[in-house]
Amino acid sequence: MLVFQPLGWRECALAPTGRLQFNCESSCMSSHHDHQKGLLITAIGGLILTVDIPLIRLADGGAWTILLLRTGTTFIAAMIIWSVWRALSRNVPPLIPGWSGLIVAICYGLTSITFVTAVFHTSTADLVFILAFNTVFAALLSWIFLRERPGAVTIAAMLVMILGVLVIVGGSVGSGKLFGDFMALCSAFFIAVAITLSRASGKDMGFTSLIGVLLPLGLAAFMVSGEGFHVNAPWWIIFNGAVIMPISFFCLAAGPKYISGPEVAMFYLLETVLAPIWVWMIFAETPTRNSLIGGGILIVTLVAHSLWQLHDGRKRRGDLAVHHPA
Repeated sequence: MLVFQPLGWRECALAPTGRLQFNCESSCMSSHHDHQKGLLITAIGGLILTVDIPLIRLADGGAWTILLLRTGTTFIAAMIIWSVWRALSRNVPPLIPGWSGLIVAICYGLTSITFVTAVFHTSTADLVFILAFNTVFAALLSWIFLRERPGAVTIAAMLVMILGVLVIVGGSVGSGKLFGDFMALCSAFFIAVAITLSRASGKDMGFTSLIGVLLPLGLAAFMVSGEGFHVNAPWWIIFNGAVIMPISFFCLAAGPKYISGPEVAMFYLLETVLAPIWVWMIFAETPTRNSLIGGGILIVTLVAHSLWQLHDGRKRRGDLAVHHPA
């Protein structure tokens, strides 16, 4: 996992003794709780998202019709949830929190367009493997804009992942899937930008990602008005837009409020691993050799880095306990 050291632990290590130390340790405990909460929320979103591509494929329709139904039902479901939440509580998150929220919404809207386009122009394996590259984008953007400098091991992992993506894209040259692979790479970049901006703002962007579907919804409506409505099993994509998208997008967009951008990006790896399995079970679509090699490089690198980060985090917390005994 391309994760950086949480600031809370470092600040505690520098705190002097006495009351300030007690307050700092309390703050660290609260920060640790928020981090666990963020991991749980984001994991739920990432797991649910794994059925997105199979549902799009099951709907069996034109790309613009699928995008229209997917984004339209997502927007309606989001507004219903937000309205009910607002009626029951005053603590409902804003739909678009300021200018940063507007930019994040646009990024998620562009992601919807490039993602659905990629579904129709490349294989599922290529798409989800390349989407895993958003972890590298998130790490680079966090380094540049949030000053969360990655360690040497993280940089090495990023370089290996670049190699994995090049293997996948190299196998698509001359196969007609290159455009789809490029759309998948654009999706990875827009996701990384969105979660980095969410992290930098510190605002709750849970509904912002759902409001962002207005951009692809408008484009899809325009295209469908010209070419017609084409879908054979609309209930699959309606279920996808009304249930799967609101839950997964809300959880993944809310994650950056509690955990780092690269950590949020990590949970998209669940789709990388599971989506090709669901598609293989349903459609018997077998990944190409280059997809398997490149995807294997990405997954092994991310898992190895996650294990290293977990060990490093436990060691850091152990050192903190020694320096600040209860």
